[in-house]
Amino acid sequence: MSERPPEDKLPIVIGISGASGAALAARAIVRLGEAGWPMIVTCTTAGERIWLQEVEEPFLRFAERCRQRFSVEVLDNRDIGANIASGRMVTRGMIVLPCSMDALSAIAHGRSTNLLQRAADVTIKEARPLVLVPRESPLSAIHLENMLKLARLGVRIVPPVPAFYLHPQTVEDIINDVIGRAIRALGILESLEEPAP
Repeated sequence: MSERPPEDKLPIVIGISGASGAALAARAIVRLGEAGWPMIVTCTTAGERIWLQEVEEPFLRFAERCRQRFSVEVLDNRDIGANIASGRMVTRGMIVLPCSMDALSAIAHGRSTNLLQRAADVTIKEARPLVLVPRESPLSAIHLENMLKLARLGVRIVPPVPAFYLHPQTVEDIINDVIGRAIRALGILESLEEPAP
């Protein structure tokens, strides 16, 4: 039986669902990769569609470029038997970004109809850090109740809210701040350093 790897070498699971905000996921993958974190990524079908609309590059092409630079494993979201669907696969935690209200609802109610949902369910049951970056506005009472339910379970909810007091000059400044907050919520402080210009 293999030994558990050191905490700083455990992979981070990244789930990408079908909500606007593909640039957030892209930046998170690059930033975590630059910081030396191994990642396991899964993207829903809707996530891939929105990724193509917003990034103008197929998700799998982006993922392949990342695999050439970083330790990134991409798993088919339909593969409910993949390693991250089991608590035996030890991870550092999981970030879902962007997190659609459909994905958030599924996670809040323990639904596991795809790999992203199952991985989040495993993360909760194994008491590992789970961070959701929800993308919806305005929020209905249903959305807020689902977020409250998850927050009470210890899930960190990190909406992509611009920090105007930092006087961001570009959209990239806002994205970097949001990703920094999500990474900090996961408990990875050394990844917060801003990338070199």
